[in-house]
Order: sequence, then C-alpha cells, then structure tokens
Amino acid sequence: MSGMKLYDYELSVNCYKQRLLLSILGLDYERIPVDFHPGKQHKSDDFRRINPLGHIPVLDDNGYILWDATAISIYLSARHDDSGRWYPVADPQRLGQVASWMAFAEGTTNTASAARLHDTLGYEFDIDACRRGAHDLFRHLDRHLWLGEREGRDWLVAGDHPTIADLAVFPDAMLAPQGAISLTPYPAIRRWTDRVKEIDGFVVMAGIYPR
Repeated sequence: MSGMKLYDYELSVNCYKQRLLLSILGLDYERIPVDFHPGKQHKSDDFRRINPLGHIPVLDDNGYILWDATAISIYLSARHDDSGRWYPVADPQRLGQVASWMAFAEGTTNTASAARLHDTLGYEFDIDACRRGAHDLFRHLDRHLWLGEREGRDWLVAGDHPTIADLAVFPDAMLAPQGAISLTPYPAIRRWTDRVKEIDGFVVMAGIYPR
C-alpha cells in the first residue's frame, strides 16, 4: 500500500508529536502500531530492518524512510507546509531559535517523560534525578514564556505563529503530572499549553488528557 505511514505507539510522546503535526498540516497517513510495551517490537529483527536503531517513531513517505522525532517534524513541515510558518527556513534567526527549542525538548523528554514512563509503565530510571531535571527545565521555560507574554509573544519562538518547537515541548509539559511533576508552580506554562490546545487541527493523545 502506497502513501504515508507512521510507525507509532499510542503512549509515546515522540510519536504523538508526529500525529499532532500530521493532523495540523491536514495530511492523510496510515498508522502502523508498534508494540513498544510490553512487546518491545521496536527491538525486533523485523523492525530493525526499517530502523536499525530500534527506535520509534518512523515515517515512511511513499518509500522515503525517516526516523527520529526531530528529523520527522522538520521533514514534514519543510515538505508539506506551504506557508513556511511551522519551520521558518526563510528567517535564519527564528530558525535558530526553533533548533534551540527542539534541543530543549530532548531534555524534557529525558526528564519529565522519563518520570512518566517510570510511574506509569514501570521503567527503571533515577526518578529523583528525572524530577529535579524536569523542574530545572520547566523553571527556565516558564520564565521564557512569562517574559514573552509581556512582549506580546504567545509562542516559544519570536513571531505571531507557533512552530514545530511548540509541538515538540508541549507533550512533555502537558503530561508531566503523570510523573508526579506538578505544573502548579508554572502558570505561564499552563497558559501556553492552553494556547497550543486551541491550534486548528489539534488532537488529543488518545484520552490521556482532555481537550
């Protein structure tokens, strides 16, 4: 079957980021479920023929195979967003900011989302270190958003439109309470997550949190 396929696990934040972007861009695709937990299908020989690293998500766009959440988000927005707003290649300064916040998202995934996996799926992580690291990052994020609101900026990157950076950081923040990381101390983060949920095409993560 031709067309776009996403190798996907329902509870993965990195997979959800792709489903969210695909929905916002209005793209049709086929979801290929991967039994990440407990089956560890992503580590199987068959799956490693698709991605030798054994990671999800993986995108197959009519035979063009791409893995890594950041790489997929960049590809989808650069190829399928004619407006150029989600990945602003025409503005080097904004593009640099997007890259910085995409790297920041790797930190929130390794801390806040790791704490969620520890508490919900029993993954073995240093939970205290994960929570401390998440709070360190969220304090920085909250201050950045608070300052931005006072400058008339609603999003992570300068400009009047969200970027893939917002979609990359959003799930880790939104789901942080599932790892016993309260967002109560971070009012600017909570206001920002509410703004993200109002983006046209927004989809929830399969009942994990409400619209």
